[in-house]
Amino acid sequence: MSGRRIGIWYRTAAVLVKPPLVVLFKRDWRGMENIPAEGGFITAINHNSYLDPLAYAHFQYNTGRVPRFLAKSGLFKAPVVGTFLRGLKQIPVYRESTDAANAFRAAVDAVNRGECVAFYPEGTLTRDPDMWPMRGKTGAARVALLTKAPVIPVAQWGANEVVPPYAKRKRVRLFPRKTLRVVAGPPVDLSAFYGQEPTAEVLRAATEVIMAAITELLAELRNEPAPAEPYDHRRPRGAEEEGK
Repeated sequence: MSGRRIGIWYRTAAVLVKPPLVVLFKRDWRGMENIPAEGGFITAINHNSYLDPLAYAHFQYNTGRVPRFLAKSGLFKAPVVGTFLRGLKQIPVYRESTDAANAFRAAVDAVNRGECVAFYPEGTLTRDPDMWPMRGKTGAARVALLTKAPVIPVAQWGANEVVPPYAKRKRVRLFPRKTLRVVAGPPVDLSAFYGQEPTAEVLRAATEVIMAAITELLAELRNEPAPAEPYDHRRPRGAEEEGK
């Protein structure tokens, strides 16, 4: 993406946000070469802090390809917030749609136009006690199979040390100076699912491949082994064994 296509809104946001990020945090960025130089693609990122969207956006902005995040369509109708979201070309998600495919039509259109659409497949901050990625939702896989666009897994770590998820007290721990670690991996191979009807089983299997790639990258960042099974907040890890 050329610098011109980044747009004035994103450049303005960068002018406001990048300086404090550079001053307050160290950076460990890896895999920027895996971000496609052109064409539409999807990024799938783990989510462990309210700060991590800024860490990830900073990382990707510096590749020249800006991410378009998903947001509820209703937010685009708000006078101030909606103007800002539209200016940044964020992607409305029509959750009121009764058709699961149409719920992500704006994301599909954006990818087909050559944009990057960023997904947090977990759908919320991880509830895993050790902050590994949870079982993912199938939205990213659905858009990927509809568009056949590359899916770039992204793992991040460090923002959670500054703003812990679900902290009882909203405390920001700036000091000592933390390192925001972000790594992008090579595209996830979803070719085995192309041409198949996007049933719940197919979408679930594709999602598991995506989440496994994110988890593997996070294990590299953390320099420790990942759990054998992803955490499911509806059925905490180990519940199967306890029920036997």
